[in-house]
Amino acid sequence: MRHQLNRRQILSGSAALAGTVLLPRFAHAAEFEFKIASDTPASHPCNVRTLEAVARIKEETSGRVDIKLFPNNQLGGGPDMLNQLRSGALDFFMYSTQLVAPLVPGAALPGVGFAFKDTATALAAMDGDVGAHLRKQIEKAGLITMPKVWTSGFRQVTSSTGPIRTPADFDNFKIRVPASPMWVSLFKSFGASPTAINFAELYTSLQTKVVNGQENPLVILDTNRLYEVQQYCTLTNHMWDGYWVLGNRKSFARLAPDLQAIVSKNFDRSALDQRTDMANQDASLRQSLTTKGLKFNEIDVAPFRAKLKQAGYYAEWKEKFGAEAWTLLEKYAGQLS
Repeated sequence: MRHQLNRRQILSGSAALAGTVLLPRFAHAAEFEFKIASDTPASHPCNVRTLEAVARIKEETSGRVDIKLFPNNQLGGGPDMLNQLRSGALDFFMYSTQLVAPLVPGAALPGVGFAFKDTATALAAMDGDVGAHLRKQIEKAGLITMPKVWTSGFRQVTSSTGPIRTPADFDNFKIRVPASPMWVSLFKSFGASPTAINFAELYTSLQTKVVNGQENPLVILDTNRLYEVQQYCTLTNHMWDGYWVLGNRKSFARLAPDLQAIVSKNFDRSALDQRTDMANQDASLRQSLTTKGLKFNEIDVAPFRAKLKQAGYYAEWKEKFGAEAWTLLEKYAGQLS
């Protein structure tokens, strides 16, 4: 039975990075020394569970494979670390499915607006035909991926002016989005005014009313104290995102097949554990953010999907991703275009 982390254990994950308890000691230096990096804080469930994976890998390979974790952009920003991975300066990198898109445009497919009704459906798609299709595209770009994707979860809309209940509430709504065509296209289709703002400037931009709202997973609202400058949170579940464990092909090929199997098995085991962590965390975060003054509401998804279809959003992205990929997406999402 997998051990489930509670919220306190997750937040204490940074302490585990000292490594003296989790990582066993071996008499000889490792035969293979690898680096894995992430752009999430040390306490994030991704990093806590990665530490467990690399500890098991070292134990099961009798110390032959030693993987060191570098969280929280320690080795550079996301695009820079992706370049390091491609060049071989980095061996593994945990990165958003959406942010791989500049290298592999099709990787953005899971983020199509209002595609998945819930996390279970999204993960079924990523464990099934959608994930298999995307892994092939990533491999064509010279990288490898572990079979199981980790979860970032759904993104939610927050506002300082009032709750979003219907598509009409987005009319002229000034919302911060990442600098990505997928996000801009989505909110323009609703009649909103999306503005690309660096995340480091988000809190101030909300505080000074440069924008009236933003969209992110609940954990971001909490860890970045956005509830101090936002009053309403609509559980739109408008976009799902996950994390790939990407690998440099040449680095991974250095390992014999039996060692490759141990690495893949343990990353995938931790992926399943992390999925449970994130589900538990979302439930507790909603309660915690409510006590901090954030007002939550849910929506009927059907009118939002209808608005996107009417605006040509789904037709636009079907053309960009191609008929094959879109058919695989609709296998899990239902008819969109």
